[in-house]
Amino acid sequence: MSAPLQIPAAPYEFTLRPAEAALIIIDMQRDFLEQGGFGAALGNDVGQLRSAIGPIARVLAAARAAGMLVIHTREGHRPDLSDLSHAKRRRGNFAMGIGDAGPMGRILVRGEAGHGIIDELAPAPREPVIDKPGKGAFFATDLEAILRGRGIGKLILCGVTTEVCVHTTLREANDRGFDCLVLSDGTASYFPEFHQSALAMVSAQGGIFGWVAGSDIVANILNGAAS
Repeated sequence: MSAPLQIPAAPYEFTLRPAEAALIIIDMQRDFLEQGGFGAALGNDVGQLRSAIGPIARVLAAARAAGMLVIHTREGHRPDLSDLSHAKRRRGNFAMGIGDAGPMGRILVRGEAGHGIIDELAPAPREPVIDKPGKGAFFATDLEAILRGRGIGKLILCGVTTEVCVHTTLREANDRGFDCLVLSDGTASYFPEFHQSALAMVSAQGGIFGWVAGSDIVANILNGAAS
């Protein structure tokens, strides 16, 4: 067995073997990143999230070259909304909410254009896509079964938004015994101050939730393993 890779990170080096690690790309969907989607309907500047696309793409290419498992997630609901709780539907009193018709189809509904992953990060054949009804990628999904079945113990997390779906998934993974590294520039928020605070929480107290590193560092290490 080859020696594990050593990735410089905060609060200290993160080690992994590509065969025992997965890159999880969280909710890089049109509904969150493009005009006409849910994020824009809430009054957010969707351009704030697009800064994460390039960094994620670099690490995605390196992870594929290194033979790592890549998993994509999408937040959304069944067309009949049977998996959408009343609390989630009504919270916020938005003029346009989940299930309502928008420029890219019904908002956060599976199968609609807005629910899809952006073209720049489209899943490759045989890369699992996890459809989740909640913020966390482990809730009401088979993500844990996929990871356990493949002997995965290390996760690299990226996507949007840092303080909501990424952090919820991080915390779920942490409680399940997975070691997680969060990409500092491969995550983003509609609120830059939330992004910075969420990253600081990850590696505080000796890595209470995990590790943080930049995309260039991670991609370079993975590319070295693939060469």
